[in-house]
Amino acid sequence: MITNHTPQRWIYFIPVVLLCIPIVAMQFTNEVNWNAFDFLVAGILLFGTIFIIDLLWRNVKNKRNFWIGTAIVLFLLIILWAELAVGIFGSPIAGS
Repeated sequence: MITNHTPQRWIYFIPVVLLCIPIVAMQFTNEVNWNAFDFLVAGILLFGTIFIIDLLWRNVKNKRNFWIGTAIVLFLLIILWAELAVGIFGSPIAGS
């Protein structure tokens, strides 16, 4: 039986698709107003998250531990994204 332990490279297209959403939204509404810095920060967060999940995929042999690690990474992404967007904790990096 041959098992496929190579990471799927298609997951690196997920951040590209997610970053296209505000680009398209900016064409139809003035409610979305991102500048280059916003796209840079979002790209770093999204590609960094995918990179860490890819590392987990390659290095963690136990599926349960992989899913726990992935859940923790995604939770941290959501918390950081919310802090940058609206400042749920009131830190110096909080958005408007």
